[in-house]
Amino acid sequence: MEKTKMLSLIMPAYNEEEVVEYSFECMDKAMKDIGYPYEIIYVNDGSRDSTMKKLRQIAKANPQVKVLSFARNFGHQLAVTCGMDAAKGDALIIIDIDLQDPPEVIKDLVKAWENGADIAYGKRLKREGETIFKKFTAFCYYRLLSAMSANAIPLDTGDFRLIDRKVADVFLKMREHNRFLRGMSAWMGFEAVPVEYVRHERYAGKTKYTLKKMLRLAFDGIIGFSDRPLTLATGVGGFVTALSLAGFVASLICSLTVGLAPWIWGLCGLGLLNGLTLLALGIQGAYMNRMYDELKGRPLYIVGETINLDKE
Repeated sequence: MEKTKMLSLIMPAYNEEEVVEYSFECMDKAMKDIGYPYEIIYVNDGSRDSTMKKLRQIAKANPQVKVLSFARNFGHQLAVTCGMDAAKGDALIIIDIDLQDPPEVIKDLVKAWENGADIAYGKRLKREGETIFKKFTAFCYYRLLSAMSANAIPLDTGDFRLIDRKVADVFLKMREHNRFLRGMSAWMGFEAVPVEYVRHERYAGKTKYTLKKMLRLAFDGIIGFSDRPLTLATGVGGFVTALSLAGFVASLICSLTVGLAPWIWGLCGLGLLNGLTLLALGIQGAYMNRMYDELKGRPLYIVGETINLDKE
């Protein structure tokens, strides 16, 4: 593969002042060692610390660095999307700025691409420096997502991956607001190969993916790429209806034999049915909310400042 081809490294950044400078040194060295022409694209996701100030300094001294800064915080998935929109490379590499995904693994992703893979994704063999709770919830989530999704999403993977330009061009056509990039990648069906690695402990600072954000991402992944919650509600409704009928017969028999008050059974059944009805309505509401978001037709994100993007 010709070394004239270009690589684009995309990194979202949100309140990462403790790590941004050292991370750049590591990422820049890793890209130089690969040997292709490259660009490094930072997307400042509305940081409130000195992240943007440091990115300006890095971009001023390094013309290969491009920076886009959001007008406010739009979230990790939209930050990655923004970087993909701006990227000019023949292959795009998505990686977090916190160095949990080792920069030295990038060369393995590129090698898989050189060998013909359209998508090369990082598969985590081990997660260092994370709590037992985080590891357990991640284990459960990936397996739940795999079971619920209509398209096979690889287990124990994140957004750390390389995508070929033709894959990126398909991404650019998909403009839904509630984005789940690894699900979108699986939906496309391009040839994808795993690259196994050990995920490191964060270099500095604290994770910006709070439990609330992780739950939101998990919800987007399930709702956005599976209709099974809707069909599951129908199946559960049928089961509970049959169970309620059986309970009604049992309560009637008990009231005739041992004198059990029938209203007790009826009250329990009514509460269960109302709860399941509200659950089904909530699931339907989630799908309707996503349709509403798309119908509004707003831009996915707003860029307030760019650096080096006009230097082509």
